Amino acid sequence: MASLSAVLLQRSSSRAREYLQLQRTAGGTVALHLERLHCWWCCCCSGGGSGHSLLRDPRHNKGLSFTEKERDAHYLRGLLPPVVLSQDLQLTISLKPVHLPQEKRLLQNVQQFEVPLQRYMALMDLQERNERLFYKLLIDNVEELLPVVYTPTVGEACQKYGSIFRRPQGLYISLKEKGRILEVLRNWPEKSIQVIVVTDGERILGLGDLGCQCLPITIDVGTNNEDLLKDEFYIGLKQRRATGQEYSELLDEFMTAVRQNYGQKVLVQFEDFANHNAFTLLEKYRANHLVFNDDIQGTSAVVLAGLIAALKSVGGTLADHTFLFFGAGEAGTGIAELVALEISRQGKVSVEEARQKIWLVDSKGLIVASRNETLQPFKKRYAHEHEPVKDLLDAVKAIRPTALIGSAGVGRSFTKEVIEAMSSINERPIILALSNPTSQSECTAEEAYTWSQGRAIFGSGSPFDPVKYNDKLFVPAQANNAYIFPGFGLGVVISGAVRVTDDMVLAAAEGLAFQVTPEHIDRGLIYPPFSIIRKISANIAACVAAKAYDLGLASQLPRPKDLVKYAESCMYSPVYRSYR
Repeated sequence: MASLSAVLLQRSSSRAREYLQLQRTAGGTVALHLERLHCWWCCCCSGGGSGHSLLRDPRHNKGLSFTEKERDAHYLRGLLPPVVLSQDLQLTISLKPVHLPQEKRLLQNVQQFEVPLQRYMALMDLQERNERLFYKLLIDNVEELLPVVYTPTVGEACQKYGSIFRRPQGLYISLKEKGRILEVLRNWPEKSIQVIVVTDGERILGLGDLGCQCLPITIDVGTNNEDLLKDEFYIGLKQRRATGQEYSELLDEFMTAVRQNYGQKVLVQFEDFANHNAFTLLEKYRANHLVFNDDIQGTSAVVLAGLIAALKSVGGTLADHTFLFFGAGEAGTGIAELVALEISRQGKVSVEEARQKIWLVDSKGLIVASRNETLQPFKKRYAHEHEPVKDLLDAVKAIRPTALIGSAGVGRSFTKEVIEAMSSINERPIILALSNPTSQSECTAEEAYTWSQGRAIFGSGSPFDPVKYNDKLFVPAQANNAYIFPGFGLGVVISGAVRVTDDMVLAAAEGLAFQVTPEHIDRGLIYPPFSIIRKISANIAACVAAKAYDLGLASQLPRPKDLVKYAESCMYSPVYRSYR
């Protein structure tokens, strides 16, 4: 179907673009010294056509906010109506009645669409017309618009990208470019790149193989998706996925070219690689490159932060609790490893001893020692001595966990019986249903609160509305990676870190948990509200940067006296710049 034809490239130009959007919205993109951008059009203007081009460049277009002087200097006379508007006033322009105040009118122009994908398309239209106006609207209304540009709507956008494609964004590197990747990187117009988000499209949002300052890149090595291979409109490589040495050589060339073109301090964020590649690539490159895997390290940090915050309700330390994971893929095992590392740090015990507090369930049941010969290497470290257990309910009854954490992408797997069993074991059971999109969530917020009789401490990967149970309003906490990766990336960049370590990931998790106040806990929240995401990101960036300095991994010297204020000063701002 045409609706799936361009999904490979969608992963770079929509899902990876979404990361760029959230980096900027949450304050995670370092503001460059933009003086050269202020006069960029001055350097390029050599004829009357330059103004026409300026109006069609979303990064520099200000629309009706161009001043009289700028209109003369950049050949814009006659190309715009005569009125000059401020950026705030621009946000009022929409199809809504004129009496509505300022940006509320533009927001309501998005709200008029009932279908989330239509809202997504309306926002992307705005971004492609005027990037700074788009980010200002997003920053000012982040809680309402985040579910539109991020989880859960972005999953549908990935699947239907063929029918909503407008223009390419980011870079596309395929097997055809093998031996020429450095040349491809040099085709990108921006030279001062600080963060790269790269995917090979094999495991998008748990949806499976969907094919193709911050630079989004798709590595196209083919696809095993039969629908895409049969689609005459598919725009990626129509061949089976490359594996083994061919795949490895392409990634090696890519990483070498990135360092050669952008230097050793560009952060490469791996996104949505399949399990068999995600762990391998992270372990292969982390010692010699600045790399971060959001699905492993980002998810781990945000979940660990939620668990640390939940202790403010249930009491004790992490070592006092038992954790059962439903799902042993890159997300589940990544979270488990970070929890084990935090337990070992807090309790001053070995990681091996800390792992004894953690159990995993995969598609074949509880991971136990008797299954060792058939387990993947990253699962073997959690294969404890225990009799075989085939299903989740029996595992809950046998292990008696304090916290149940789902990341298997199996919708409604936390049944009424499972949650009732958790509630019979614990006064305040911790239930984290992390899979997304919403259709794949292990349970809904309403189910968790109702079946636990209002006692569950609940968090989810997808957003859920507040739930009223027995006259009490419960606010579900969303374990959203967007809490972590903008601030983490900012902390890496402002410190000039040359490597990413587990201690830096722990620092990010602790920095997020620290911002959960008693007032938040009283409302059932294990994360601070997303309305203050820029404040959250600045504090996380400061924690990550501080750890980089403490470990001797920072190259940005001297160390700023106030890392929070320094992080805030480096954040992206959507305010219009003046052009000379």
